[in-house]
Amino acid sequence: MFEKLQRAFWKALTPDLIAETVAAPVPAAESLLSADVLNALGGADNLQSQQRVALTRVRVQLRDAARVDAAALKAAGVSGVMVLAGGIVHLITGLQGQ
Repeated sequence: MFEKLQRAFWKALTPDLIAETVAAPVPAAESLLSADVLNALGGADNLQSQQRVALTRVRVQLRDAARVDAAALKAAGVSGVMVLAGGIVHLITGLQGQ
C-alpha cells in the first residue's frame, strides 16, 4: 500500500511523463547519467538498466542497491532519490541533463 502511495506521489510530481518504453541495458558510453552519478550508484558495472521516465527523472535498476551513496548523489546534483524494491532507483535530476 505504501509503495503505491509513493509511486502516485512521484508520478504527481512529474506530470511531464514520457511514454513508457522497455528499459534495456545501455553501455556506459551512452549513459543518461554523468560519471559522478554513475560512481555514486556503485559504478557502471552496478547499473543493470536505465530509462528516462520524465524530463526530470531517470529510473535505473541496479544489481546491488546497497552500493548507492546518497551523499555523493546529492553532491553530483541529484535533487531527489527514491529507492524501491528490486534494486530500482528513481533519480530526480532536474532539467540540467544529467
